[in-house]
Amino acid sequence: MKLKDTGKSAADIKALISKYMIETYERYDFLCERAEGIYLYDEKGQAYLDFYGGIAVNSAGSRNPKVVAAAKDQLDDVIHTFNYPYLIPQALLAEKICTTLGYEKIFYQNSGTEANEAMIKMARKYGIEKYGPNRYHIISAKESFHGRSFGALSATGQPNSACHRGFGPMLPGFNYAEFNNLDDFASQVTGDTIAIMLEPIQGEGGVHLATPEFLKGIRKLCDEKGLLLLIDEIQTGWCRTGEVMGYMHYGVKPDIVSMAKALGGGFPISAICTNSEIAAAFNMGSHGTTYGGNSVCCAAALAQITELLDKNMAANAKETGDYFMEKLRSLPRVKNVRGKGLLVGVELDGPIGLAVKHNCLDRKFLVTLIGDRLIRMIPPLTVTKTDCDKACALLAESIDAVKS
Repeated sequence: MKLKDTGKSAADIKALISKYMIETYERYDFLCERAEGIYLYDEKGQAYLDFYGGIAVNSAGSRNPKVVAAAKDQLDDVIHTFNYPYLIPQALLAEKICTTLGYEKIFYQNSGTEANEAMIKMARKYGIEKYGPNRYHIISAKESFHGRSFGALSATGQPNSACHRGFGPMLPGFNYAEFNNLDDFASQVTGDTIAIMLEPIQGEGGVHLATPEFLKGIRKLCDEKGLLLLIDEIQTGWCRTGEVMGYMHYGVKPDIVSMAKALGGGFPISAICTNSEIAAAFNMGSHGTTYGGNSVCCAAALAQITELLDKNMAANAKETGDYFMEKLRSLPRVKNVRGKGLLVGVELDGPIGLAVKHNCLDRKFLVTLIGDRLIRMIPPLTVTKTDCDKACALLAESIDAVKS
């Protein structure tokens, strides 16, 4: 939709948002009218270099032509129906995901939090049916982030953060252990524990990577104790980190894996994958969804992941990400740079992050902030080294512009 066709001004649109919408995010003060590749454009055609990528969604680039074409083609056939008929896009996408990742079963949802909710429910039901009524306890990591519905929120190890505050009590049956501390996780396993739930990289927690020793140790612990390993790949999945899935860097395989964000190329779709035995916990009537597996979303997702895989964007994420992080380390006031592939966190040497983020926006460069000093960047996986050079220059200017 173009502003000129509405009879309103940009100020009018901003005023309507302020008047009618419940705001839980800080708005960037520009009107996004169009997106293309690694750029967003306002109503005047001004380009903004997008190194946030729709929060790791637009991995094949904004409005990827093949994703757009697949969605348009499906709109002419079936937009939505109920879950009883067989649907072609559902079937083709299920085959593509399961054969690519080596799983037997998939269940579609609409968002990352719903995928994690389904993963938690499946693990609990499997544990209760196989072992008894008390086998529902799940251990997740401190500073983890798994979503905002009550199950996913209860698994999120940030009890003092805004996402928890005021919503208590959380659901029982969850404990938090220190990320990368195998002993802490092992000490919290009880006879009621059914699963350990982890992100391979804690994105919202500050871009912290699991160590190989830790994740391999957790897999071994789960095998020894009869626990399920649940891996949340909502942000790290589909080539973001330099592998198709983040867990693949570690030589481990989860019992259930969740995915969203990059899966749909901008369309709301998520999923969990597992083996046939665990999947059997979801029988008729035990779980459901109205929009999950929507025909248009599945068609778009099939085009999206085909683009990511056929163009080997995982390799570009690794090579370009390594180059980008090395350049970022030379910038002023940068204390640390951490990440994997094109999931990048730049830790500044003081609480200047908000000013830096706003200075980036002034330069038409889009990044986000965690805490008061970590700039996080999750650009489309189509970025080049030249794009990263431009991003580094803009970030350096933005840091330099901070008043001491």
